[in-house]
Amino acid sequence: MGSADQVNDGYSAVFFMDGSDVSRQMRASEFGAFLDGYVGLSDLADTDVKAVYVLLGSDLVVRSLVFFRIYFDEEGRADSHWNLPVEKLAKKGAKGPDMGAGPIRLVCRSQCPKSTNAEDLWDPDMTPGSNHFQAIRRAVEANSLKFRKVEPPAPEENIPVLGAESRTPEDPEISADRVRLARVIREQRLRIKTLQSVHRDALSDLQRENRHEMQALRNETAELQQKYERQKLSNEQLKKRLAERNEQYLAMQEQLSSGEAIKEREGATADAEVVLLREQLERRQRELELRDEKIVVLEQENYDLRHQAPTENSVMEHLQNHSVFLVAYHAGVGHITLPYDDIEAYFRNPVAYAAERCGLNEPAYRQWLDHYEQPVCHHKNSNGKACSEPVMRVSQPAEFRAGIDDRCEKHQPKESN
Repeated sequence: MGSADQVNDGYSAVFFMDGSDVSRQMRASEFGAFLDGYVGLSDLADTDVKAVYVLLGSDLVVRSLVFFRIYFDEEGRADSHWNLPVEKLAKKGAKGPDMGAGPIRLVCRSQCPKSTNAEDLWDPDMTPGSNHFQAIRRAVEANSLKFRKVEPPAPEENIPVLGAESRTPEDPEISADRVRLARVIREQRLRIKTLQSVHRDALSDLQRENRHEMQALRNETAELQQKYERQKLSNEQLKKRLAERNEQYLAMQEQLSSGEAIKEREGATADAEVVLLREQLERRQRELELRDEKIVVLEQENYDLRHQAPTENSVMEHLQNHSVFLVAYHAGVGHITLPYDDIEAYFRNPVAYAAERCGLNEPAYRQWLDHYEQPVCHHKNSNGKACSEPVMRVSQPAEFRAGIDDRCEKHQPKESN
């Protein structure tokens, strides 16, 4: 819409309606700023507003009214897609009620030049006590927007015209009555149209509510039907289970009645077996006690043998008394001095003793020892035959890598990508 407030020697404004009252007034230029999104109205956020475009003459009398709707979003800004040509509609409206300067041009939902714009319009209420036209007229007369009023020029005096005598004179009262009658008829027709529109809207709302209620009832009926089917299925399953349980109960009663006699016969046999098993258990317990006593005696003998003094004039006695040490040699370790306390552990497992000195376990030390004594490739083909290709000897056990240092260049493991 245009940005000027004065249009063709007149003025334009926008009134916001709240029920049957004018809640807010603004000039057309101010309303244009809202449409451009420069400012917003926080109190109208997320609201579908009923508004009226008012076209006034320079004498501040209503010439045209367009009853339109506009939506304000969550931030209170006017809908950016709203493009109703209210100015053009105001000039094309049909005749409406007389608001002081003859019939106005009126555009509303039930009286719209283009049916495509009807959805963006609304019908005024003409009911006494809540008449929108009267509310608009009172707001215009209050002139809170401070429009400058221009008084119309004085009417010219009646000048006699030749030949007027030949015309049939018309009674002024009859002419005035005709005008009033025509105005009343127009107003009544407009009221009928608006009432029909209100009736259609109310009927549409009732039909929509009825459809919603019917759909809700259908959904509720379908849900109840599903619950009924589920309950029916559950009852059938419960009946089947109950029948199976009854059969099991009867079968168990028969088994119990027939098993009592068998139990009585088996009772004596079971008692005899229990007595026999008890005797066997007691015998096993006595054997375990004897074995535990033997283990204690053997452990004591072992401890005494380990800690007894060497035999007099024996080699061990001379080694202990004269602080003589034994020296052993192992590959990868070299010469090892054996203290007297380590002699027994060494002779029990010399390889394990040497591996411990190298900081390795016995299997790892033996792998290195095999490589050290015979530095060849240990890779075996599918037939189990070793490659035996000479490889570089690794002289230190801790540096040996099994599967790498004992493989030739051809059989080195491939690095994973």
